Amino acid sequence: MSDGHYEPKITYQFPKRENLLKGQKEEEERLLQAIPLFCFPDGNNWAPVTEFTSETFSFVLTNVDGSRKIGYCRRLLPSGRGVRLPEVFCIISCLGCFGLFSKILDEVEKRRQISMAVIYPFMQGLRESPFPAPGKTVTIKSFIPESGTEIIELTRPVDAHLEHVEFQALLQRLSPHLILHIFASAVLERRLIFLAEELSVLSQCIHAVAALLYPFTWAHTYIPVVPECLLDTVCCPTPFMVGIQMRHLERVLDQPMEEALIVDLCEGKILRAVGDEEEILPIKLQNEMLTSLNRHNNNNNVHTSEQVNTLVSETFVQFFVRMVGHYASHIKWSKNSSGTFQERAFCKAITSKTNRKFVKKFVKTNMFSLFIEEAEKSRIPQEAYFQQKITEYHEQKKHRRDS
Repeated sequence: MSDGHYEPKITYQFPKRENLLKGQKEEEERLLQAIPLFCFPDGNNWAPVTEFTSETFSFVLTNVDGSRKIGYCRRLLPSGRGVRLPEVFCIISCLGCFGLFSKILDEVEKRRQISMAVIYPFMQGLRESPFPAPGKTVTIKSFIPESGTEIIELTRPVDAHLEHVEFQALLQRLSPHLILHIFASAVLERRLIFLAEELSVLSQCIHAVAALLYPFTWAHTYIPVVPECLLDTVCCPTPFMVGIQMRHLERVLDQPMEEALIVDLCEGKILRAVGDEEEILPIKLQNEMLTSLNRHNNNNNVHTSEQVNTLVSETFVQFFVRMVGHYASHIKWSKNSSGTFQERAFCKAITSKTNRKFVKKFVKTNMFSLFIEEAEKSRIPQEAYFQQKITEYHEQKKHRRDS
């Protein structure tokens, strides 16, 4: 810009969207205005550089109708000499396939270091290939000058709930004790603010926190990296989960804010809390979860990130299995196959007083309502992994009774 500041702009779009209807056109324009902001949430502070470690992060845009689009980003410095500005390559999709898109961005980065012209045929080849179904692989042939033809395999996992989740990122920065406080706040749909400087750290940690809620989905404002011009998001009276760069901390604390949990990911501490986080989860289960998380943390056998993901996820999935795993037996089915959830009977069926106290609050959340709405639509349960864990839990209980 004339004042010496930088402003991000889109230099290339693929594919160009033609012949859109009026409503689609407006949505497309909104999207195209928002994308540069989220690709460079720190755009105002850029200066050309000679070195830059490429980083991967993502953002989520919520449409007027509540549907979401995810932006998968790779920020890199194009090859060259002297000072230059980074570019972001961004894929917009309605699907949460982080592993798959990350692999595509690896390929884009490899080609970018040769020339932009090598990226276009690759993207065209992708566009002409079918998108893999869950659990399936698609093979794409791609030609790179001087390397010849490469075969690229893109696989989509059967169960996407652990895709692009790095629980390790969370465990490296926060103690299990604090992770449980954050989980308790998220489960009751409160306001959560995460602070760190690097976009990849904010992005990874917020995705990890949202993934702890599986089989439930965070249904409110969700911005892994808030652009500077949207910092007043933290004044919202409604629930939100947002990531803010540490340099904006003073500005955030000066805002007229409702109660929120503010987490410093650099120092691994909570800067501001409501004060009752310790008491939200039933104490017996909380201690069991703490033991389980500490075990993963202190385990001397080095785990791969996939193993850590499975172990951590299991801790939280078991919590929901024990709390609400009996939901299906409290859906009453009519002759025309529509279901009605019997909330009172469902809560009454919980024998432990402390568990019941928690569940009575949890059933009032948006994420529980949305989960039940889906469950009432079909006798075939959603979320296969969660159902499998419920079945295993009941079988173990029966086995213990019988023996």
